[in-house]
Amino acid sequence: MRGKMAKKVLVVDDEKLIVKGIRFSLEQDGMEVTCAYDGEEALRLAHETEFDIILLDIMLPKMSGTEVCQQIREFSGVPIVMLTAKSDDMDKIMGLEYGADDYITKPFNILEVKARIKAIMRRTANRTAVRQESNIIESGDMRMDPDSRRVTISGKEVNLTAKEFDVLELLIKNPNKVYSREKLLNLIWGADYPGDVRTVDVHIRRLREKIETNPSDPRYVHTKWGVGYFFRA
Repeated sequence: MRGKMAKKVLVVDDEKLIVKGIRFSLEQDGMEVTCAYDGEEALRLAHETEFDIILLDIMLPKMSGTEVCQQIREFSGVPIVMLTAKSDDMDKIMGLEYGADDYITKPFNILEVKARIKAIMRRTANRTAVRQESNIIESGDMRMDPDSRRVTISGKEVNLTAKEFDVLELLIKNPNKVYSREKLLNLIWGADYPGDVRTVDVHIRRLREKIETNPSDPRYVHTKWGVGYFFRA
């Protein structure tokens, strides 16, 4: 079942029994699993291999999971799911703020992990399937290429995470249309996503920090107070 089309997963956790269990279960579903047990090893593997998804524990030796996530986001938009033993909401939000796409709290059911992975991969595949060819979008000095998932402003490339790109793509393709936080959460993260609307606020803030000259006085992504967010054409 592996073959050339097998999905590549990087599992990062210093608890070897957890890694062994996840690896066995994912391989049963035909996925190709690579394992790492500390932050430095995870970062090296992420540089060397193009993974379809990364499961990343927050508490790691040598380099924390949030540090690894942040550094991976400097060169890759690969979906990242944080594994956290802490139930505190702030830990989860911090993980998302560093560029993670989702989180799972330990102890977890391996069936939940697999369902979450498949949901993320399905959404990614669906976005790829419906993307139009050569659909370059320009607004002011911003240029977006959905095919290569690149955004440039005044000719300089802006490095966005997968979710930041998805949010911007939806807004820019529907200029001046206001989306509520709930609607954005449903469209971008999916109805099965367990997080709340604060996830949207975190990603909008990070997006503005990257594309706006003055994030507190945005040119592109605006807030309709009490309603939601929109892209001003």
